[in-house]
This record gives sequence, structure tokens and C-alpha cells, in this order.
Amino acid sequence: MHAAVDVYYPAAGGATAALVIAAEPTFTTVLAEHTATLAEVAPYQPGAFATRELPAMRAVLRGAGRIDLLVIDGYVHLDPDGRPGLGAQAHAEFGVPVIGVAKTAFRGASHAIEVHRGGATRPLYLTAAGIPAQDAADLVRRMSGPYRLPDALRRVDALSRGAPVTTAVAGAP
Repeated sequence: MHAAVDVYYPAAGGATAALVIAAEPTFTTVLAEHTATLAEVAPYQPGAFATRELPAMRAVLRGAGRIDLLVIDGYVHLDPDGRPGLGAQAHAEFGVPVIGVAKTAFRGASHAIEVHRGGATRPLYLTAAGIPAQDAADLVRRMSGPYRLPDALRRVDALSRGAPVTTAVAGAP
């Protein structure tokens, strides 16, 4: 199973994590969706983003079953020397390959592979752990959706924010 995850932090506090699960790595057919809400989260601290994000990711992944690949909105490594980002910490914690898909360039992340999708002029920035980065970039190019950001990441973002999602889930009425 392949999963995409995102976490949203409402102004009122806490966090909502969303997870989309698909049988194939292109996320063409979504099999399940999960959300988990935490009433309290650690405050934001530069350089310690995982301290804030991982508890929400743990909560939403808890009932997901076996996951073979995790796609996140963000970086796996923050520089070519391997300084760990959220994705590296998720890879270490959950023991699965992680693909980081970032929407903005991070200073120092010169190793990130630029991927263009959907006719967009602005690239996505790909980093990975547990899977070769070029293979991860090729996979993201093939992921479902006509836009710059793959549908799986657009979907978890909307779910985490409580927005209605219109794409059908396999097996749903």
C-alpha cells in the first residue's frame, strides 16, 4: 500500500493529519482516507519541524495497516550532506521509503531534483529516503493528476483542512 500524508495546523490550535492510501504508487485509485486530530501540538521551532509534525503523522498512520511507501509535502533531506528533514525522520520512524515533494526551494537543498508536472513552469523539489531519488522523481512525474501538485498531495491537504473532496474512493457508494 502507498500513502500520502499531510498535517494542517488550524489557528485555534492543535493539528489535523490526513492520509490517503492507494494500491499503486501513482495513486490512481484511492482505497481509503483517514484523518486524525490532535488537540495539542508542540510549538513551531525552526530546525525541529519533525517534533511538531511526527505525532500527528503517527496518529493518522496508526490504523492504516502496512504501508510500503509514504509521500510527504516537504523535504526528506535539507542539504546534500544528508541533514535530516521531516521525511528522513519519518523514514527512520516508520521504516518505509519516503518521497518528499516540496513546493518551494529550500536554501541549501541543491541536491533536490526538480520535477515539472502539468505544464507548470515552477518545479516541485524531490528528495527521498529508502528509494533512489531519480526513481522517486520519475514516480512523481507519473502520479495521478493534471496539476503541478499530484492529486494525492492535493487531496491530503484538502482533507486535513476539512475541505470537501470530490474524487471518488474505490468501493465507496
